[in-house]
Amino acid sequence: MTLKHLSVLAEDDDDPMLSAVNLVDVFLVLVVALLTAVAVQSQTSANESVTIIRNAGQPDMEVVVREQGKEVRFKGAGSAAQGQGVRAGVAYKLEDGNIVYIPETGAAPASVSASGAGGAATPAPAKP
Repeated sequence: MTLKHLSVLAEDDDDPMLSAVNLVDVFLVLVVALLTAVAVQSQTSANESVTIIRNAGQPDMEVVVREQGKEVRFKGAGSAAQGQGVRAGVAYKLEDGNIVYIPETGAAPASVSASGAGGAATPAPAKP
């Protein structure tokens, strides 16, 4: 009986399908690991804030803002803005590249120099 049992084991060791099944298992583990890595990466990048400007300076310019997984698109009309409105303040670009906005209060003069505007209102730096 033991000889018959040994001959059955010898036949199973020569089966080429056993090594193919092992390779399939290894590749399945690799695919699952890669899919998990991609899912984690896309989840972390969805929480970032991104601003994209397409066709800058063209009449069909578009601004795309992505914040916390939401996407908002702003499209230009191809011309300058028109309409009724009042002057809200003055913006100055400093030598270091920062932009300072100074809101007008009440009946402020229409033209204010950059050096004289410091005491009139507290400047609020704007994002470039």
